[in-house]
Amino acid sequence: MNNLLNRTWDEKRDFIRMKVDTKITLSIDNTNVSVSGYCRDLSGTGMLIEVEEVVDAGSTCKTTLPSTNDAFPALDAKVKIIRCTQIGDSKYELGTEILEIAS
Repeated sequence: MNNLLNRTWDEKRDFIRMKVDTKITLSIDNTNVSVSGYCRDLSGTGMLIEVEEVVDAGSTCKTTLPSTNDAFPALDAKVKIIRCTQIGDSKYELGTEILEIAS
């Protein structure tokens, strides 16, 4: 039990985050707006996406994360933007929650 208390917050997540560096496009629901960027990490419940423009928190988007392995299909998902944080000149990190995965 003591081991559990000594772990950092990131280690206590229910899902492990996988580092990725894959191009991704967000199609913002109820608009004609698409935003391109890079998915930086992926977990069972969300993605961290780096983009060059602001996307409002609360927005929902359709997205496809292409697969780099022919044995695995692309990940088609609907995500909700939880936060949009500026990390540099014209660079923003989007914390997203995966709402559904298309089958």
